[in-house]
Amino acid sequence: MNRLQQSAALTMQFTARRWFVKPTSLTRQSSSRTYATAPPSARLNRPTDYSTTPLLHHTSSSTTSSPSLPPSARTSPTTRQNLFQAINSALSHALRTDPRVLLFGEDVSFGGVFRCSMGLASEYGDSRVFNTPLSEQGIVGFAIGAAMEGMRPVAEVQFADYMYPAFDQLVNEAAKMRYRAGTNAERQGCGGLVVRMPCGAVGHGALYHSQSPEASLMHVPGLRIVVPRGPVQAKGLLLAAIRCQDPVIFMEPKILYRAAVEHVPVEAYELPLSEAEVLKEGKDVSIVSYGTPLYTCSAAIEKAEKDFGCSVELIDLRTIYPWDRPAIIESVNKTGRAIVVHEAMVNAGVGAEVAATIQEACFLRLEAPVQRVCGWSTHSGLIYERFNIPDVARVYDAIKKALDY
Repeated sequence: MNRLQQSAALTMQFTARRWFVKPTSLTRQSSSRTYATAPPSARLNRPTDYSTTPLLHHTSSSTTSSPSLPPSARTSPTTRQNLFQAINSALSHALRTDPRVLLFGEDVSFGGVFRCSMGLASEYGDSRVFNTPLSEQGIVGFAIGAAMEGMRPVAEVQFADYMYPAFDQLVNEAAKMRYRAGTNAERQGCGGLVVRMPCGAVGHGALYHSQSPEASLMHVPGLRIVVPRGPVQAKGLLLAAIRCQDPVIFMEPKILYRAAVEHVPVEAYELPLSEAEVLKEGKDVSIVSYGTPLYTCSAAIEKAEKDFGCSVELIDLRTIYPWDRPAIIESVNKTGRAIVVHEAMVNAGVGAEVAATIQEACFLRLEAPVQRVCGWSTHSGLIYERFNIPDVARVYDAIKKALDY
């Protein structure tokens, strides 16, 4: 076997492992398989079917029977919306009911890159919904000033990757403002400030349109960081963020803007910040995640429970700072095993903080080491983006490892 043949064989074995199929079946199917599709015999890493996932409400009755919604939302009629439509609905309600709300950012008056602000400038006027120069530092600095003057600004950073020019404003101004104001905090804080930013991988975003930088902000007291998993959550959490007296970073997984569709209550409602939600109860393993990887976790759990006869609990953090420590501790004390899953790099990430807290609070109840299934500690190359982030096979393997320990 020459060097070229050896390289081809290794590549085939790696790909087969990733799709969880036998190399021989991959060889048979590769000639007829179209680009970027799963092999017919793949068991684990198949595309997420958002039309059937249990994490979304596919009927009106499913939405209105959800115990996580407030009573007013459970009696409301619903409409099918994707994530960007739900965000648009929340922004429209905030603008309509509170004259202090402003919405601005790059291309916002045109609807924004992802159409989240579509139609709002024509409805509420260019004095309240407007474009800004291409300056993230200027956008966030202006928003801080507006919030200190009593307004409720919703600023959009077009991609989370571009928050770093505004990092000084977020960390040294917005996060510290209430502390600096002392007894004048209610009048001189940054309550009402929301900074929205699309985040996460889409499969082809490469270096500057794929990042999940939440851990950089999680280190800073004074900011709340929220990541919704779907339209129902996005609407309720965004309205709560706009009313919150703390500055809120609202991170929107951009791959879900159009992919995640569910029945959303027509009436306005709020969901609690800093409160996790148990999406599925279990008794053997606790999986903690947020945003897009929750769908990966759900698919892995379905296969693992069938193959191993186990029961896995799935928890959505929703707010990753300040995060709901009691909910996670209670779950892990019950199951004795914990896995933390997120798209962002593993080093010094959200998973590290959650794992450390579990070790401190649940040590005597642990049956296995806490595992982190996260993005690799490398930059996101264009054609290798999907290899950087957790997939179903990695979460499945982590469940098996926890059970076998």
